[in-house]
Amino acid sequence: MFRSLALVNLACAVWCCAQAPDSPALARARQEAARVEALVEEGALPRSSLDQVRQDLADAQDAAILEKTLYGNLAIEDLTEQQADEMVAAATRRFDRQKAKVERARKLVEEGALSRLSLTPFIEEVDRSRRTLNLAHSRASLLRQLAEMARVEQAVLSTPEQTPELQEYPRLAERYEGEGVFRWAQLKEIAQAFEQRFAKPLPISARGDTAVHRALGFDHRGRVDVAIDPDRPEGVWLRSFLRAARIPFFAFRTFLRGKSTGPHIHIGPPSDSLRGGG
Repeated sequence: MFRSLALVNLACAVWCCAQAPDSPALARARQEAARVEALVEEGALPRSSLDQVRQDLADAQDAAILEKTLYGNLAIEDLTEQQADEMVAAATRRFDRQKAKVERARKLVEEGALSRLSLTPFIEEVDRSRRTLNLAHSRASLLRQLAEMARVEQAVLSTPEQTPELQEYPRLAERYEGEGVFRWAQLKEIAQAFEQRFAKPLPISARGDTAVHRALGFDHRGRVDVAIDPDRPEGVWLRSFLRAARIPFFAFRTFLRGKSTGPHIHIGPPSDSLRGGG
C-alpha cells in the first residue's frame, strides 16, 4: 500500500514539475513526505507518522497555490475563474487546518499537557490564515465582477437585437462611436484628468486583454473597462471627456435580468471575437 502511495506522490511530483517548478517549501515538504513514507514502509516509523507529514505536504501545496494566485506577480487580468476558485479553496483549507490545530492544542491545555501560553502562536496563525482567506475572497470577488462584466459586454456588443434579456438595450447600454479608435497614450491622459478632478485613481477593472475575456472568446486588446456608474458624477464626467476627445465607448448602466454585474464604462471600440484559437 505504501509503495503505491509513494508512486502516486512521485507521479504527482513529476506532473507538477512539468507544469511549474516547486517552491523551496513545497519541494522540502515533498522530500520529507517521501522520507517518512519510506521509513513507514520499512517499519522504522509507525503508520501514524504519515498523518502529520501528509498534512504538512497538503499545507505546502495550498501555500504554493496562494503564492501564485494571491501573493505572486499574477495580475487580476491574468487570473482565470478556475484559478480564483482554487485560490479560495486553498485559503479555506489552510484556515480549517489552523483551526483544527488550535482545537487540538486547547484539549492538551485542558488535560494539563500544555501551558495556556502555548496557545498564543496557534491563535496568531489562525488570525493570519483568516486574513488570508478574507483577502482571497476579495480578490475572487473582483475577478467574478470582471467576468460578469465581460459576459454582459459579449451579450450586448454581439447580438443585442437577438437577446431577450436586452430588450431594454438602448437604456442599458449607451454606445458612442467617436473616431472608432482608442490609443493607449489616451488612457494616461484620461487617468490623469480623472485623478485631478476627483482626487482618486481611475478605477480600471480590465486593462486590455484578460484571461477571462480570452476564455469567453472575446478579444479585449486595446480596450479598457472602468468600474464606475455612467450616471454618477464620475461617470457623467468620464462620458463627457470621452465625447470631447471623440474616443469610442459603451456605457453599461445597470443589471441585466438575473445578472450580478454592476454598471461600468467600456472604453474603446467593440471587442472582436477571437478567431483561430486567439
